[in-house]
Amino acid sequence: MSHTLGIRQAQKQKTRQALLDAALQLLEEQSLSSLGLREVTRAVGVAPTAFYRHFRSTADLGVALVEEALGSLHPMIRTTVSTAGDSEQRIERAVELIARHVDAYPAHVRFIARERHGGVQPVREAIRDQLARFAEEVRAELAKDPVSAGWSDDDLLMLAHLYVDQMLSTASLFLETLDADGDERDRVADLAHRQLRLISLGRLHWNGG
Repeated sequence: MSHTLGIRQAQKQKTRQALLDAALQLLEEQSLSSLGLREVTRAVGVAPTAFYRHFRSTADLGVALVEEALGSLHPMIRTTVSTAGDSEQRIERAVELIARHVDAYPAHVRFIARERHGGVQPVREAIRDQLARFAEEVRAELAKDPVSAGWSDDDLLMLAHLYVDQMLSTASLFLETLDADGDERDRVADLAHRQLRLISLGRLHWNGG
């Protein structure tokens, strides 16, 4: 009996993932607000009623995609601001990690970039909540740095949000270079380095005023 239940659960999970994958592919060319569940189920080859065994709505599916796209990034985000190495090494590491992630998961990055300010409120809120978690985790890492001595939690959180926003902006720019030549990609990397250096320089001279 348990074996049969295990097979059913595995099949259910497989179908759920197929729906997520199909939706992500369809969202390459449209926003979530225009996506119909029949499009998704047709792409997977299941009846529309099967959709509701996994998701309450396309908005619910979108929230699941947010978790898939951002949920696994928390270790990477913390690594980008880790206190290991000097400032230049951290910046180099951050830009490299962002570029590598965009290369590996372009559809996820495109989805987040489009839906962050899109028309589906639960999805916007899910993205906002994930980014708030990122900022809190970055704040905790920044607090370990001797440069942060004397900083208030509010100021550290403000700085953390700057870093998170910059990472998202850099990811969006790298996304635009996927089919571009190497020179364009190098220009994006150079810009990202300079912007992160500017934030780091401002950090050194911030007095909380």
